[in-house]
Amino acid sequence: MRLLNKDLRLQDVTLMYLTVLATVVVLLVASYQAPALPSRPPLAYHIPLDPSGQLELSWNISYPTQEVYLEVKVKELHHGLLLGMSDRGEPTNADLVILWDDGQKSYFGDAWSDNEGRVMLDAQQDYQLLETHQSSEGFFLLFKRPFSTCDPHDYIIEEGTVHIIYALLEHPILSLHELNISRLQPGVQRVLLLRPDTRSLALPRDVHSLEVLAPEVIIPTQETTYWCHIYQLPPNMPKNHIVMYESVITPGNEAIVHHIEVFECSPQMDTVPSYSGSCDSKMKPSKLNYCRHVLAAWAMGAEPFYYPADAGLPLGGESSSRFLRLEVHYHNPLLISGRRDSSGIRLWYTPSLRRFDAGIMELGLVYTPVMAIPPRQRSFQLTGYCTDKCTQTALPAGGVHIFASQLHTHLAGLGVRTVLVRGGREVEVVQEDRHFSTHYQIIRVLKKMVTVLPGDALVTKCTFTTEDRNKVTVGGFGIMDEMCVNYVHYYPRTQLELCKSHVDTDYLQKYFSLINRFQGREGCSCPQTTVEEQFSSITWDGFSGDVLNSLYITSPISMHCNQSTAQLFPGQWEKQEIPVVTAELQRAPYPCELSPRASDNPTEVRSDSSV
Repeated sequence: MRLLNKDLRLQDVTLMYLTVLATVVVLLVASYQAPALPSRPPLAYHIPLDPSGQLELSWNISYPTQEVYLEVKVKELHHGLLLGMSDRGEPTNADLVILWDDGQKSYFGDAWSDNEGRVMLDAQQDYQLLETHQSSEGFFLLFKRPFSTCDPHDYIIEEGTVHIIYALLEHPILSLHELNISRLQPGVQRVLLLRPDTRSLALPRDVHSLEVLAPEVIIPTQETTYWCHIYQLPPNMPKNHIVMYESVITPGNEAIVHHIEVFECSPQMDTVPSYSGSCDSKMKPSKLNYCRHVLAAWAMGAEPFYYPADAGLPLGGESSSRFLRLEVHYHNPLLISGRRDSSGIRLWYTPSLRRFDAGIMELGLVYTPVMAIPPRQRSFQLTGYCTDKCTQTALPAGGVHIFASQLHTHLAGLGVRTVLVRGGREVEVVQEDRHFSTHYQIIRVLKKMVTVLPGDALVTKCTFTTEDRNKVTVGGFGIMDEMCVNYVHYYPRTQLELCKSHVDTDYLQKYFSLINRFQGREGCSCPQTTVEEQFSSITWDGFSGDVLNSLYITSPISMHCNQSTAQLFPGQWEKQEIPVVTAELQRAPYPCELSPRASDNPTEVRSDSSV
């Protein structure tokens, strides 16, 4: 932030607190009043940062000025706090804002950490302090910064997941050079800072609610738990439209319930076994793997999700399943024991059907082991296609309108991007997340609807890392396998429910033959040898990985252009050519790129008299 040239005048306040507090926290319990900010937006979004509930982040966005306003509330502040952003939530190479004291004076500034976690003040101060105050609820620190500062030490705030790191300072800091954020063991929270500027819609008068909740689960004493529970809809429930849904969080568990999803089971299954337990348990019935049709998804920081005024998601009726699968992710790093939870999702639905049925279409890669990621890859991309031939075959003349999407990978996923291609040119980004985390999956409302016409193509590209893996990672349903999916929410609903691809298997067999000859062994492509076994037999080096990557980006593909019955649309879908993209979209420049600013001095906040 820029140097502030105002006096704090804290002497009187200091005298009041000297008898009950150490003098080093004078600034932290006193009040700094900045000039009135008529353009400051209200802080509409809130999220707990830590599992103990000590820290809360509130924020809002100004798109005209491309700035984000952030406020941190701390229930009990001792000697300062640190908030930052990094690519994956690492404490190293992070963009930081820090408030600290040295035992005599207090300071606020823009800082960064190096690749060992050492903290240094930034030569260009881009966080602007707006206000501090103390109340019965705690200490509040309000500041702002641009989306992009053109400072190489600053994180670019863009659409998609932002990994927030945080820590409280329990001791005075005599010099920032002594501070290493890695030793503080900072916490991590994930959030969508940039949100579309949308308004909540009024619910119809005849709306009803249905709560799909966990059944008094005793949260396991472990850091990560995925809990699955089968829920049955009332018998003979007629068709309704879901028009909104929201989270239901058990009071006191707001910082432990990380994300929640509700899936509909396949309508073709007459029965689904009752189950309530760990999603990773060997006791989980295999039929639950076919409960994958997304109805609702929530994660920390997500607001209630509203459908467009003229569309709703069908619930009940002959074409729907009576069985739903609730999945709750508990994040319990403090290993709190004995905590009960009945969190879930509240669905709001109406019997007054809207003009359009909303639909959900799967884009990306088919769940198959033929799409694999070599081990020890820092970054490896796989691409799934919805071809122009499929949309030409399956979509109505007026096309469909995508209004939201949910990105999905497993543990190796780093980023996901879906773009609309028309006439060989990228024309719109449907959804993109450069810092994707499988631990933060919500349905994201688009800033504006994307219309997909017959003859358009949709390309979904996922980036993965397998640096910590010594074995090949294949596509599949297991958590250590991988997926590359975008569930797009659209209307009007069509019979096209899945538009995904994988590399042609004949060309994959040619790859195995080539690598086997190159590595000097006899390869077996006999029927009893699975794709997984053939991948596992490869000695992975630079050559075998590069050739596999070349295969995936050049070889023909097999299309799964599927109807809601899971049957292919009529047509020839094998050995399809990969859609050609001749022009890629370029992002608009940030304001700092149009008029670069000179570096300024860091801000020093003094607790004796001046700022």
